[in-house]
Amino acid sequence: MKIKTKLISGVGLLFAFIILLAAMSIIYVNALQRDTKNILVANYNTLQYSRNMLLALEEIPTNTEALSGFEKNLKKQEANVTEIGEQEKTSELAYHFRRLKLNPGDALLASSIRNDIAELMRLNMEAIERKSSIANITADRAVFWISVAGTVCFMIAFILLVNLPGNIANPIKELTESIRQIANQNYKERVRFESHSEFGELAKSFNTMAEKLEEYAESKLDKIIKGKKRIETLINNMHDPVIGIDEHKKVLFANDEALKISGLKRENLIGQQIQDIAVSNDLVRDLIKELINPEFTKNEGPIKIFADGKESYFEKELIDIQVIPTGEKVSQLIGHVIMLRNITPFKELDLAKTNFIGTVSHEFKTPISSIKMSLQLLEDVRVGKLNPEQKHLLESIKDDSNRLLKITGELLNLTQVESGNIQLSLKPTDPKELVHYALEATKTQAEQKHIIVEVSCQDHLSKVLADEEKTIWILINLISNAIRYSHEAGRVVVKISEEHDHVEFMVKDHGSGIPEKYLGKVFDRYFRVPGTQKEGTGLGLAISKEFIEAQGGSVNVESELGSGSTFYFTLKRSEV
Repeated sequence: MKIKTKLISGVGLLFAFIILLAAMSIIYVNALQRDTKNILVANYNTLQYSRNMLLALEEIPTNTEALSGFEKNLKKQEANVTEIGEQEKTSELAYHFRRLKLNPGDALLASSIRNDIAELMRLNMEAIERKSSIANITADRAVFWISVAGTVCFMIAFILLVNLPGNIANPIKELTESIRQIANQNYKERVRFESHSEFGELAKSFNTMAEKLEEYAESKLDKIIKGKKRIETLINNMHDPVIGIDEHKKVLFANDEALKISGLKRENLIGQQIQDIAVSNDLVRDLIKELINPEFTKNEGPIKIFADGKESYFEKELIDIQVIPTGEKVSQLIGHVIMLRNITPFKELDLAKTNFIGTVSHEFKTPISSIKMSLQLLEDVRVGKLNPEQKHLLESIKDDSNRLLKITGELLNLTQVESGNIQLSLKPTDPKELVHYALEATKTQAEQKHIIVEVSCQDHLSKVLADEEKTIWILINLISNAIRYSHEAGRVVVKISEEHDHVEFMVKDHGSGIPEKYLGKVFDRYFRVPGTQKEGTGLGLAISKEFIEAQGGSVNVESELGSGSTFYFTLKRSEV
């Protein structure tokens, strides 16, 4: 419990009981006053009137004016009747007094009047005794409850007096002693009291400070130097370039491999601001682009570096170094490490693979073309008439050779893409003609499935800057896919529209669609949507994307499962 809460609770409760005690005192004093006033007003006055009437009665035989004094006190008594039986006695007294006025010397009437007055006095004396008893009971009750409230107030005050100073003073005393120990360099000292009050938070902060001081005190310089030497030796013996910088972009270390590829000397790199070095070093500038500008988009491709008389390829990885300080929970950034992984052997293997695929694919085209030529000759009736079985075999061979030729063409295109030597012949081209050639090439495929291909285009379309052969290949690939994945007797829509500085080509089918989780992968090499027809190599869309981007355009896909897919790509508008 917080100290403030303790004080408010204790003092507030004591204050409440004091108010209760005052209220009870006022109530009971008023009750006693009421009872006492009742005795004085109701009974004491009657006794006073009775006394005055007795005195006047003694003077009546010798002083006729005493009758008026008697009558005056009698009227006051008639107005002050308060007890049971007092009214009857007062009436009898008035009757006897009226008779006495007629015969003042009648001793018998005087005796009766004395008896009546004595009876009135008796009734009021008994009432006084009874009301006095009630007042005594009220007084006893007041004493009891006021004593109880006073005792409670005393106990609360006593508890506060005994406990509160200790609750405040003892933690302060312990904390003061602990601070004295820390001042004497005893950093193992800890504040042991556990509390949820402000002192508990103070103790936690004090212990955190002591832990940090102890950690710093026990960190011997020789241990730090040995640890630093071990890390430096480890980094310098790494075969991959490594550069370390602190949170202020100052270079802390760089191994021999990093110095070798950067062409810098150690004294010109270590301890310098890395952005200052980047001004005169292209490699360092490329390495810290995303570090200096967080909005910079990472380049996913490898970095090509010429060092040691040969070209090498590296993959960059920027590692943020974050630590959690002792006694704290939030991590802090204390620097970065730039690592370059040498992937030259893998790049060389990939290049060899690309060359092999290109060579093999090129070699395959000649025999496949010969097979197709032979098939055409066999289909010619002048060579000889074929029976149905032979025609069926020729059709199968023809389909297989067409498929092999298509795969070979895709592999050759892939070779261009991977080698980075895409041959482009960009020239102003009519987009309608591109679509027309693609539709003619896919006409037979559409007729076989009874697919209706609808073409929609704006009037007065501008020409596009494109490689005609590759763009037609892209359109054929997209339209073929749309036909392949459309339902029998379905519909495919090809639309051309012009927007700002580009022309958009759209191919939409109404087939089964692509699940949303696969939309980001459809342009990856060799990727095929699970559960689809096992036709093709999974290279068509990947090659299309490379060809479109090489021409300065962009490609994308939208799809809804069960409602078909829409592929669209853009090409720059020609200014001619």
